[in-house]
Amino acid sequence: MPELPEVAYQKKYADATILHKKIVNVETGDKKLFQSSKSEFEETLKNNQFTGSERLGKYLFLNLEKHGVLVVHFGMTGRLEYYQHEELPKYAQLTLTFEDHSRVSFTCPRKFGKLYLAESLIEFQKRNGLGIDALALQKVEFLEILKSKTGTIKALLMNQKQIAGIGNLYADEILFQVKIHPATKVNELSEKDKLNIYDKIEEVLEVVKKVREEGQKLPESYITTVRKKGANCPRNEGKIEQIKVSGRTTYFCPNCQEEKS
Repeated sequence: MPELPEVAYQKKYADATILHKKIVNVETGDKKLFQSSKSEFEETLKNNQFTGSERLGKYLFLNLEKHGVLVVHFGMTGRLEYYQHEELPKYAQLTLTFEDHSRVSFTCPRKFGKLYLAESLIEFQKRNGLGIDALALQKVEFLEILKSKTGTIKALLMNQKQIAGIGNLYADEILFQVKIHPATKVNELSEKDKLNIYDKIEEVLEVVKKVREEGQKLPESYITTVRKKGANCPRNEGKIEQIKVSGRTTYFCPNCQEEKS
């Protein structure tokens, strides 16, 4: 599922392709993706235009000249596709045609994405109880979030109502980088552990964000590059294991990330 770095790439892509163009036609797909009626989407978007974009966690906000914002959650397989031909891409769920005849489609093969209309990013954040964006998180805020928590650190990192933007993939990466077992309870973490995790949240997300935006490869020291049971640990200290943590498939190195007894 696209997490913060992938959505940052989609924001950059949108900024480069679809801003300040009048929308002259709106085509909609499967109604389950649309969190308001399809007719409301059509009425809101037609003869409108995008004036800019913002990102919060895993959500992309496309600001409209009139009537608020179009909010995109990419689900597992969603993405924006900008093009200048007539043929619709396969799996197009929302297609906008601009006055200059170019088009953009939100494609979503598995249909787990969601599209919303909202007043603003702040209104949407409050209405949906979303936490602080992971790249805007301050140390004092992170330490406050950890207070009195007793669940696993992985579950906390993935809790979008606490910290917005970290999913299964990069929660594993952050914990691998700090050598902490993903099933470790928050109340078992030392102060040093907490500060190390805080530092790695920004470092990992910024590294992956740059990689996604520039089409580069992840560092070979990242567990994300060998995310498979039995694969060699990037530090050459053991074999990658797969377990479930808080119901999610989790990859870690038992030698690097020893479980606390």
